[in-house]
Amino acid sequence: MSEELKNKAEEYRAEAIDVVEGLDHVRARPAMYIGDISERGLHHLVWELVDNAVDEAMAGYARNISVIINDDGSITVEDDGRGIPVDIHPKTGKPAVEMVFTVLGAGGKFSKKAYQYSGGLHGVGASVVNALSRWLVVEVYRDGKVYRQEYEFGKPITPLKVVGETVKTGTKVTFMPDDTIFETVNFKYDTISKRIRELAFLNPGVRFFVADRRKDIEEEFLYNEGIKDFVRVLNQAKDPLFEEVIYVKDEKDRIIVEVAFQYTKSYNEVIESFVNNVKTVEGGTHVTGFRAALTRAMNKTLSSMRLPKELKSGIKGEDLREGLTAVISVKVPEPQFEGQTKAKLGNQEVKKVVETLVGDYLLDYFEKNKDIAVKIAEKAIEAAVAREAARKAKEISRRKSFLEDSSLPGKLADCSETDPEKCELFIVEGESAGGSAKQGRDRRTQAILPLKGKILNVEKARIDKILSNEEIRSIINAIGTGIGLGIDEEDEGFDINKLRYHKIILMADADVDGSHITTLLLTLFYRYFPQIIENGFLYIAQPPLYKLKKGRSEIYVKDDDELSRIVIDFASDELKFEGVDLTKLQFKELAKKAKEYSDLKKSILKRKDRKVVDAVLKLEVSDDDLTDENKVRDKVNQLKEILNENYEVYYEYDHIEGEYDIFCERKERFGKVTNKIDANFLTSFAYRRLLELHREIISIIGEFPVRAAFKGKEIAVEDIDSLFDSIWNAGVQGIEIQRYKGLGEMNPEQLWETTMNPKTRRLMQVTLEDAALADEIFSILMGDKVEPRKEFIMKYAKEVKNLDV
Repeated sequence: MSEELKNKAEEYRAEAIDVVEGLDHVRARPAMYIGDISERGLHHLVWELVDNAVDEAMAGYARNISVIINDDGSITVEDDGRGIPVDIHPKTGKPAVEMVFTVLGAGGKFSKKAYQYSGGLHGVGASVVNALSRWLVVEVYRDGKVYRQEYEFGKPITPLKVVGETVKTGTKVTFMPDDTIFETVNFKYDTISKRIRELAFLNPGVRFFVADRRKDIEEEFLYNEGIKDFVRVLNQAKDPLFEEVIYVKDEKDRIIVEVAFQYTKSYNEVIESFVNNVKTVEGGTHVTGFRAALTRAMNKTLSSMRLPKELKSGIKGEDLREGLTAVISVKVPEPQFEGQTKAKLGNQEVKKVVETLVGDYLLDYFEKNKDIAVKIAEKAIEAAVAREAARKAKEISRRKSFLEDSSLPGKLADCSETDPEKCELFIVEGESAGGSAKQGRDRRTQAILPLKGKILNVEKARIDKILSNEEIRSIINAIGTGIGLGIDEEDEGFDINKLRYHKIILMADADVDGSHITTLLLTLFYRYFPQIIENGFLYIAQPPLYKLKKGRSEIYVKDDDELSRIVIDFASDELKFEGVDLTKLQFKELAKKAKEYSDLKKSILKRKDRKVVDAVLKLEVSDDDLTDENKVRDKVNQLKEILNENYEVYYEYDHIEGEYDIFCERKERFGKVTNKIDANFLTSFAYRRLLELHREIISIIGEFPVRAAFKGKEIAVEDIDSLFDSIWNAGVQGIEIQRYKGLGEMNPEQLWETTMNPKTRRLMQVTLEDAALADEIFSILMGDKVEPRKEFIMKYAKEVKNLDV
């Protein structure tokens, strides 16, 4: 060993090892706790808090749970359970609620004293949410008092204190995710609403409320028949084979099994599975047990029926499950999940319990309801006949040899590379875009398969018809795996090891037709190639939304956020504020604050008058001002002076919360519009952040109005509300902004540079959850029943953007 290496070896001692513990480790390695830092990980924060609330409901203490996306983009989760304990913990000397939010592994789910069944397995949920939040506020209602504590970046900034009196019980948590950790902090209402509705099905009798204050959307879910109602909703766009939803609930070895299912005339199997209210996207032993039980029970009916001569291989499990819609919910005292995100159940004992309880019930049920058993059997026989008819077509679709090109579709422009890990397949909408892609690609590693028109809707077709479709056959032959018959690992028709490309990229226009084609393809892969999605091989190309042209320079822009950053960058070159010498970095920081102020103000103004909000901001009213009547009277008098005679300003005492509320009523021709100023508004992140931003912006450029110069011309920025507009208008001067609608608008060089070049492109990896959501929406829009489709369109019509007419 050289002297230098020897010295370095001696330097490498215990003190050189960094120890990152507790919540600091969560912030350093968030993906270890929530899966990833994308949109999926962001929503996982909500699920952690909701799971805690549902645990209170499962234990019999909570009857109402609400999830609200607030004006400022933060989230509030509230339940009316017992409320997190607030007494001092004997081991730490800290309030129990503070331990729950600051100590990994602190919770009531380990000893089983608090919860017999729990979705929150690891006891890290609340503390992880706190660690990954910019700020978090917890309020506990118990013992007649309201307890409150505030945190920033996982650390308490106030002690736990009593802030009022109350007659209710429960816990309310409001948090703002940290935008320096997550790729996006924009919560999606549809994602949250879908999950909350599932929980309402799984917890009959519990009322769930979900709202988005940014869009004035709210829904309430209460299902008294639980998962039976769930099956009916899943089948709302389909024709049932029989009206009854078969339901079984039983318990063995402290494992509670609940199953509901119904058959429809469709050709696909839909199984939603849950463990302790947690959705198991990848199934697990409870699903395996149910499938085995159904096969065992139906075999008795099938044994008494004469099968067609062509069914040499008999009836298989997938034949019996054609058209099946099932919901499986089990309660397990000690669930073993794969990872913190709980995608798959691993307990082997659960398989035996589910198979035994459901199998015994179905044997008795089918004996008493032979007409239903015969209908299922007849549908299974039809499925088996179709499968047998498709067998030869499947053989044609399979590649005889991994590198053999003879069975490849003629319109496929293959790549020269033979290592699948280095190969990419672009499935492109339209012959025109396909032609540009072929010319612009890297021929060594990129293959192009253009599609002509829309592919077959696999939602309405059996495998034999699917395999006779030219476009689908082209896809099957190109990818090389053969085709499966659903989510069945034993299906001999599919072999993931024969996949010719480890990146399959769906590339379609950003218009309505393009979205339709992408959804059709997602449904195809979800139904018949789920292993490709599970292994992370399916992607969606993200073509740019805009092209900016300034002089001879052209820039391709992904989305509105990136457009905003570029416009601000342009503005920083030309816009100068009087008396202030800002660096480019300081200007961008000012613009960022101005945009945040503008967005927050707009969200508040959806429900409150601008004059009232401006007055309250000017006076800097705080929540403490509402606890003393003399202070309240003083603020009311000040507000009367600022607001004109059209406003009546008064206050009232809230006996339940122990605080005063200020009301500003505006007289209108047909009545009054009331603006309420209470502690909830004054302690909201939006209001407090507006005050903070106002102070920060003034400290940078001075009091308003401020003077500025743009290209030698003087302009006046009258107030903080118009600051960002002034910056934006300066930034877009001399810029031509073109919005893209289709891939066909780009020449081969543009398509390569924006959408296909690995160094500059953007791809979205498809997960099973993404594909399942697309499949569900497609079932509604393309199903046989009109009413669900009409209801869906009416619900989302107002949110449609960029409609091509």
